[in-house]
Amino acid sequence: MWVLFAFLSAFFAGVTSILAKCGIRKTDSNVATFIRTIIVLLFSLLMVAIVGSAPTIKSLSSKTILFLVLSGLSTGASWLCYFRALQKGNINKVVPIDKSSTVLTIILATIFLGEAITLFKTLGVVLIAIGTLMMIEKKDAENKTEEKGWFFYAVLSAVFASLTSILGKIGIVGVESNLGTAIRTVVVIVMSFVMVAVNGKVKEIGKVDKKELMFILLSGISTGASWLFYYRALQDGEASIVVPIDKLSILVTIAFSYFVFKEKLSKKALIGLVLIVGGTFALLVK
Repeated sequence: MWVLFAFLSAFFAGVTSILAKCGIRKTDSNVATFIRTIIVLLFSLLMVAIVGSAPTIKSLSSKTILFLVLSGLSTGASWLCYFRALQKGNINKVVPIDKSSTVLTIILATIFLGEAITLFKTLGVVLIAIGTLMMIEKKDAENKTEEKGWFFYAVLSAVFASLTSILGKIGIVGVESNLGTAIRTVVVIVMSFVMVAVNGKVKEIGKVDKKELMFILLSGISTGASWLFYYRALQDGEASIVVPIDKLSILVTIAFSYFVFKEKLSKKALIGLVLIVGGTFALLVK
């Protein structure tokens, strides 16, 4: 059953981007991020309740709490930039750039943490980098709904996602993963609300189009479901198999983007996708 759970995790992770895109056509991306993060927090708290890790919060060191907050701020920045990029750009371009955070994480870990980089890791980094560049090529018949600035936000999303991992590696010690996720999510909620307030969009929270609100809530539920299935798969199965299956969420996102938004891949972009998937598996070879 754990293999099925791993595939369900990838499925819901892939669907999240599609649902979010449907919910931010008119709704401000920061407002949408704030609303969906509330749902994600509920799932995080559910996971904490399942594993019973809430009492351990009292034993956390000040250093761990500090880095949890910093990690939460980085996560929040990544989410805010990611959904802004989705609102402005083509899913088939935004998602590969976001996934490339894996490459940046490996490079930063090698530089700042002294982690060894193997032949397969190098191969994976190269394949993902080339594949990403091939997928974001500017097509002749560009989508007319695509706005300028999406690339900038997509890159920032990947950068902050990488920083989240590095911060976690450096300073988050002795905290149960689900409790850590819940604490980070609280920080994200506060951060996203501040962004909404700064931009004078607080009143829009209660005025979101009902149809878009439904998609925003569903995207939060989808994220939560992905986390629950991922945790269950890791609990019962082999991490070396669960992780690469979960990374295949990019295939789910691109497949749905074709049917929902009619976003088609060129032959070059399709080759790029194959390289990204191949690079992802290469990273997991010991």
